[in-house]
Amino acid sequence: MPSSSAPTTETSRQALTFADLGLPETLERIVADLGFEIPTAIQTEAIPALLSGRDITGVAQTGTGKTAAFGLPLLASIDPQLRAVQALVLTPTRELAMQVAEAIESFAAHIPGLEVIAVYGGSPFLPQQRALTRGAQVVVGTPGRVIDHLERHTLHLDAVKFLVLDEADEMLRMGFAEDVDKIFGAAPAKRQVALFSATMPPGIRRVAAQHLTDPVEIAVSRQSSTVTSVRQTYAVVPFRHKAGALARVLAVSDADAAIVFVRTRGAAEEVGSALIERGISAAFISGDVAQGDREKIVERLRSGALDVLVATEVAARGLDVDRIGLVVNFDVPTEPEAYVHRIGRTGRAGRSGEALTFVTPSEQHRLRSIERLTRQKIEEIAIPSPADVSAHRVERLLTDVAARAELGRLDLYRTAIAEHLAANPDLDPLELLAVVAALAVGDRGPAPRTTHGDDLDDALSRATLAPDRGGDHNDRGPRSEGPRRTSHRPDGGMRYRVAVGHNDGAQPGAIVGALTNEGGLTGKDLGKIDIFPSFSIVEIPGGLTPDAFDRIGRARVAGRPLRIRVDEGPAPRTGHGASRPTGPGATPRSDRRPEPRSDSRDRFPRHSTAR
Repeated sequence: MPSSSAPTTETSRQALTFADLGLPETLERIVADLGFEIPTAIQTEAIPALLSGRDITGVAQTGTGKTAAFGLPLLASIDPQLRAVQALVLTPTRELAMQVAEAIESFAAHIPGLEVIAVYGGSPFLPQQRALTRGAQVVVGTPGRVIDHLERHTLHLDAVKFLVLDEADEMLRMGFAEDVDKIFGAAPAKRQVALFSATMPPGIRRVAAQHLTDPVEIAVSRQSSTVTSVRQTYAVVPFRHKAGALARVLAVSDADAAIVFVRTRGAAEEVGSALIERGISAAFISGDVAQGDREKIVERLRSGALDVLVATEVAARGLDVDRIGLVVNFDVPTEPEAYVHRIGRTGRAGRSGEALTFVTPSEQHRLRSIERLTRQKIEEIAIPSPADVSAHRVERLLTDVAARAELGRLDLYRTAIAEHLAANPDLDPLELLAVVAALAVGDRGPAPRTTHGDDLDDALSRATLAPDRGGDHNDRGPRSEGPRRTSHRPDGGMRYRVAVGHNDGAQPGAIVGALTNEGGLTGKDLGKIDIFPSFSIVEIPGGLTPDAFDRIGRARVAGRPLRIRVDEGPAPRTGHGASRPTGPGATPRSDRRPEPRSDSRDRFPRHSTAR
């Protein structure tokens, strides 16, 4: 393939800013909002070439900034007024498809009417079809699911003018060569193509020769990086135990503030909501959080009103907060460069910092690549146990004893303790102090195991955070799923039906967030939430006031109005049945559907403060 580009020297590249790359004014503003200043090597060479209409081949690995290198020119080519697919990005895995889609959405923050959708196997087909029908202009997907949509005529490529092959070598290794050819054959002959690959073997050169026209060849290499101001540790944690492990790590940390990095927006919502419900001052941000909301959350973190931020890597770009003393990688970054970028959020302004990475037993090999890049050994540590958490809290409590004693006004407590000891002469004062200290740090004693034997952290992780084990190539059809059980509360109460379910992409945290934010409720006000394909059932033991009922009804989750109403039980088999009251004061029927299994322990509700 002929090369039409002279290499850019490192000196000249460092002198450039994003303002020198020829981006449209709207995209320049987005870049500034995201905190981008100096473009990377791949961005410096790829963006001008793509803006000029050239095809390119880029030899670059994840972590070099290639998503922005093709994502920004891609958006510059889109007409937001045209409700048709105009750009298609192919990725080898569903995880990468979600990440790339989220990044492009963040780049499109100031482009009204522009919609980005990720399509991949193993997820419901109908929400993807609906987004395509609405006229999404940018599709990011895995080849198998893209072929699905093409064959079902739910995806049309007639208006496509920008095609991207991301991680092309991985795509061919996974056996997607035939699918890629078929997808390119369904696109117009006149289109612009960007191909990115970590290597350029003969198979990739064949693809480039077949589908690209006189491409500009760009090659960038990884840059080594050394992180010296951060203590780097890791812990081997099975995936299902991560939520509980994170809460214990944060409970014993002495850092002023922490950032928890996750891979996807769904994980950000679930992990952040879980921390909030545990009483931790936390919030989450991802690429779909509005810029104004993001700024407010970051300001709260900076001022000390917020202690923990759960974020995707895209959302955390440009974030600079000196008080961050701990970074937790809830998921191992896919590339070593991403690891360096993440842990660089701590150890700033001359301070030391700590970085902890959760590693599943099958991921330990990734640490070696990170160690080679950072030139530092990563130390293995043990996750604090519940006893460690209690001991840490007691130590903090006792540290405050002298200062509290100096303030005085303790007669009330002396009298109460003296009376209690007098009434219980056999009680050892030391035993009494131990019990009071346990109660003060929230230790209510050992809880009995549930009959089902499932730890709540395990259930949360399996239900909402577990990674996909299946392959995209062989999973091209929609899956039939039962209701997702996301609550564990044994007591009864008013039940309400909301008009969003998992077919709409609704997540438990988003539903709870809408109820708490719009209805003025707290997590403790909510009972079970059962998510079915097209609707969800929410239990609110205390019921809703008419005003709260009205506000919640106007809220939106996954882009759809909740349209809340009192649950009326199973629908009649024929006809529409007699009309029944649906207001907040109506009495619920007794002939409800059978309840799913629930644990006997208290529910672990999830809600959000970041939307």
